[in-house]
Amino acid sequence: MKLKAGELSFNVLESGSAEPALLFLHYWGGSARTWQAVALQLSTDFRCIAYDQRGWGESDAPEQGYSIGDLALDARHIIEALHVRRYVLVGHSMGGKIAQFLTAQRPPGLAGLVLVAPATPTPQNISQPARQAQLHAYDSRENALEAMAFLTAHPPSDTLKEQILADNFAARSLEAKLAWPTSLAYEDISGEVGNIAVPTLILAGDQDRQDPLEQHRREVLPTIPGAKIEVIRNSGHLIPIDQPHQLAEAIRAFVLALANVGER
Repeated sequence: MKLKAGELSFNVLESGSAEPALLFLHYWGGSARTWQAVALQLSTDFRCIAYDQRGWGESDAPEQGYSIGDLALDARHIIEALHVRRYVLVGHSMGGKIAQFLTAQRPPGLAGLVLVAPATPTPQNISQPARQAQLHAYDSRENALEAMAFLTAHPPSDTLKEQILADNFAARSLEAKLAWPTSLAYEDISGEVGNIAVPTLILAGDQDRQDPLEQHRREVLPTIPGAKIEVIRNSGHLIPIDQPHQLAEAIRAFVLALANVGER
């Protein structure tokens, strides 16, 4: 469905009805569809909300406004527009950095945070060749296939591969396409994440070459008060693609534990 939230219109996929709701934020080059297999398993227990971030998929693509703060404000507007009272943020990669920033603002109704192979709150630190590869990852089908192979531990099915490629090329503006590799990845939000005050779970792929497990333990885990980390087995960076069942079960256990604590 199309949802007017703030000044923009967003493409939103929604299923389930029980709260706390789960708001899913996708990776750079992903879409609401990235979460389909995960949401399918979780919608029996929770209201699942995924959306195309500004500039991607079928959401509006303004000419400017692609900072971490802008994208976090979009998520907040969506929560308000859907009248969600209690929710958990689930952010993947770039979406994880956005979720960290928003959680640090302590918005009303937020009960927990799940970071799936999240980008670090500090500026990205990768080699110059890796920067160039990232910058041109979605310039061609060949480059996108190379990026997919790097980001996954297992080749997706042909159908899923074509969906991922379609999402990769769905940037509706040059600003959206270049925002992550030229600016968002290098924003420093480390001064904010110490303000996070909700239970936080970090989920890391044991075969992630983009943001390895040790990087999460070194640069994300210590910065968020009380955060815990769990390993998703046989998974690369695209955990929602590689291991949707493991991911869904980890999220379910975390959110159900939150509900049990709240009932005491």
